[in-house]
Amino acid sequence: MIYLYATSVFIGFMVASTALLLVAERYLANYGTCKIDINAGHKNLEVPGGSSLLSSLIDQQIFIPSACGGHGTCGFCKVTVASGGGPILPTEMTFLTRAEQRANVRLACQVKVKNDLQISIPEEMLNVKLFTAVVASTRDLTHDIKEIRLALQEPAEIDQRPGQYAQVRVPSKDGPVFRAYSISSPSYDKNLIELNVRLVPGGLGSTYLHQLKVNDQVFFTGPYGEFRLSEEAATEIICVGGGCGMAPMKNIIFSLYARWPERSTWLFFGCRTTKDVFYLDEFLAL
Repeated sequence: MIYLYATSVFIGFMVASTALLLVAERYLANYGTCKIDINAGHKNLEVPGGSSLLSSLIDQQIFIPSACGGHGTCGFCKVTVASGGGPILPTEMTFLTRAEQRANVRLACQVKVKNDLQISIPEEMLNVKLFTAVVASTRDLTHDIKEIRLALQEPAEIDQRPGQYAQVRVPSKDGPVFRAYSISSPSYDKNLIELNVRLVPGGLGSTYLHQLKVNDQVFFTGPYGEFRLSEEAATEIICVGGGCGMAPMKNIIFSLYARWPERSTWLFFGCRTTKDVFYLDEFLAL
């Protein structure tokens, strides 16, 4: 019993100490205004110190992929921090290879802006935007997959490549978080994006999206993704997947058909039952 009591006291002391340190840092630490140099002077920011690099960039309308809301559990928000980021934290180690660690790759959500920083991000990230859209239509593709079409409001157009994805802003009790979904509409559709969303029981993003009605307002950022389709017309394309894996393949196939109608393209789509087949009529029409 005495050991249990001692352990409880020790844990309580550690929790209290951690809480006090967090409160003290929040209210007593003053880092002033910090400068963030992006891509060797391509873009320079001045931000209030004290927040995470991820949230500081978002405040400046620079959107780095992050599916966990900045809690350090998804590993998406990787940037290169050349200077000013401090040592790599244990919370980052799981998501960084040895090569990435040597190259100063960090998780933006785990780097705190305490002083001036020099960072590098892919140039495409500087073109990612926050979009406002409304639900144009929804339809059930299978018993658990829904097609959701979002008509863009501001900006009114999107330039996306086949294979890219968007991050939908999902309301939650802890504040908005983002969830990533591949864009299934072809790249020539500039005024809307289409998503294929499988309902995951208890899933924050899929539950939210499956409950949307026509004319509901939705916010998303994008487009993201470094995938690039071969520009060689003679190169055959083979698409393999199942379920919601249809989304990027539909985008690729219809984008290809519009540009190279004679290009050889194969689709292998796996389903458990015939009831799980969808878009068959659309593909047969090609």
